[in-house]
Amino acid sequence: MARRYVARDPRTWKKLGSSAASVDINIQGLLPEDGAWQRIPKHDVIPLARGDISSVQVSRGKGGTFAVRVDGILALHMALEGRLDEAREVMLDCLDDDHEEIRVAALRGLPPLALKRHEGLLQCLSDRLLDENPKVCQAARECLALVAPVFPSGCEEILRRELRRPENKHRKNAFEALRLTAENWPEAGCLHLDELIREDDVDLRRRGSRILKVVATKHGSTGWDLVGWSLEDEDPQVRRSASGTLVQLANAEPAIATILIEAAMQDDDSGVRKSVIRALKRLDMRNPRVSKMIVDGARSRDYNLRKACIDHLSVIMTGEDLRNAAAELLRQETKPDLRRRLSSLARDVEIVGSEEEKNRFLAPLDKVQGEEGENTPRSGEAIIRREHDKQKSGRPHSED
Repeated sequence: MARRYVARDPRTWKKLGSSAASVDINIQGLLPEDGAWQRIPKHDVIPLARGDISSVQVSRGKGGTFAVRVDGILALHMALEGRLDEAREVMLDCLDDDHEEIRVAALRGLPPLALKRHEGLLQCLSDRLLDENPKVCQAARECLALVAPVFPSGCEEILRRELRRPENKHRKNAFEALRLTAENWPEAGCLHLDELIREDDVDLRRRGSRILKVVATKHGSTGWDLVGWSLEDEDPQVRRSASGTLVQLANAEPAIATILIEAAMQDDDSGVRKSVIRALKRLDMRNPRVSKMIVDGARSRDYNLRKACIDHLSVIMTGEDLRNAAAELLRQETKPDLRRRLSSLARDVEIVGSEEEKNRFLAPLDKVQGEEGENTPRSGEAIIRREHDKQKSGRPHSED
């Protein structure tokens, strides 16, 4: 019996860790579309796939239908356990068949069979990706996207070649396969990305940087290094994609995110700075390093970054420190709205504020319950009544 496939790091040959519990989780996604192949008796699968018999009658609802050789090829993974090695040999022959439809069917049936017997199948897949027939080549690309996340080390060289092919269809498909691989096997994804971000071809670096979100928080220091290196790339689009991971890192690894954000704050690209602003709001404002970043950012040439940092000054500082910092920033600020905001922060309203502003800081008086009844006149009314009584008493009495 052939041994079970084990994904290994090609540099150390150690077993790769996976974020998924088992490759069997994806078995439904590896199967071909529903069809007559599902109802072929197991003992007829290999003879039908080999072409020893032309068709097999199978039940289908109230009536019946016939399964042909293509259906048998799709069902090779359903062969009896004791004949799986034979099924693999039949699949290898079908992958090299002269007829286009047989090679296409073999590529569609390869993924589920590879879970049970993979020896030689991936090499044939590599050959079919170079097939001159467009339909076969398309089927091979679809097959690669399915098997690469399951067999990362087995497909490593295939992916390495496909990622760098000049044809857009091959390159696009390979990067999608790499993204899926990185989700299940972060180590394998980081291995390819580590090579891609060093390439001279800017398109490779751009496409690779878009996958950084998948590995940024899944593979420890390796993922952080990839983000850091990409943030220093000469191409703005690469840096933008890398900066898109900062919010994610700020939530999961705030200490690492603080270092990366500090380095990216001075980037010339506005897209990078927008990501910095979003990530900055997720950091702990009590951290002295974060506080310093906000004060420095309040002097930035970028209006949006400067505004965001000025809005956070009242969070990291209070009292005299806040007023002094705001007054210093006010001397060099030119934007009217930011000047108004800084002016309000620089004022001590308890001293120089209006009467209404000062009164806000006074404690309210305790409510005093009156001792007299409802008919007791209010203080103002009592004064008016006394004056009225005096005037009345001073008038001369009229003669009868």
